[in-house]
Amino acid sequence: MDRQTFLKLLAAGVVGAAVGRSTASPLGPSPNVTATPETSSRAARTAPVSTAVEARSATGIVPVPPPAGVVAGLPGQGATLALTIDDGTSSDVVAAYVALATSTGIRLTFFPNGCYRSWTESAPALRPLVDAGQVALGNHTWSHPDLTTLGDRQVAAEITRADKFLRNTFGVRSSPFLRPPYGAHTARVDRIAADLGHPTIALWNGTLGDDRVLSAADLLAHAQQWFLAQHIVIGHANHPAVTRIFPQLMALIDERRLQTVTLDDVWSAGD
Repeated sequence: MDRQTFLKLLAAGVVGAAVGRSTASPLGPSPNVTATPETSSRAARTAPVSTAVEARSATGIVPVPPPAGVVAGLPGQGATLALTIDDGTSSDVVAAYVALATSTGIRLTFFPNGCYRSWTESAPALRPLVDAGQVALGNHTWSHPDLTTLGDRQVAAEITRADKFLRNTFGVRSSPFLRPPYGAHTARVDRIAADLGHPTIALWNGTLGDDRVLSAADLLAHAQQWFLAQHIVIGHANHPAVTRIFPQLMALIDERRLQTVTLDDVWSAGD
């Protein structure tokens, strides 16, 4: 199925028997984000790739080592957009995102919570995209607690259990990125994460606002505000409304001539 056909089917509600059931309640608010609108300057279209090496070259980006500390936007000048998807309380929404990536070539970074069965259910379709480098995975803890409220051992257990899940389910050996639930972190949490192989705290400077239930129109308004060059945009695989605006999101990316990238495209942890 080509991209145009897929998007038409999405708009008609045909694709995604996977998107029709209700989901759990939101897990909590995201931190406030601020950003200055930027104008995209260069065009680049995404395309599916077959190997991790090709995935790197397809973006035209030479990745650099990830920084120690917090990142909340993409570095440098360009027209790149990193769409990052958290949680996964809904199997239907996770499956819909995987179908979107498979059919359109959009590059995504997922931050799964391993406690949700959605990721295991979608693993057969998702793992080839991870192997190809089109989709990247980062650590978002096992069960989405506020890490600042936990003791050191509990923080470490949440992170290491999530690492084990990513390794066993998707073959991901390591990721420099930790996205702390709710964006809540302290110097203590950062130190523990770094000691466990996650020196980079991955925050964001744009949001779909879907950590809570929103209408499709509200979601699209957030995308129009935050789908900007050099932005990391956070979304969630929790509520089905977002799947109903996939065609509009893809159109917005095209209209603004943005190039989707994974965080691994920009910051490489090496072998």
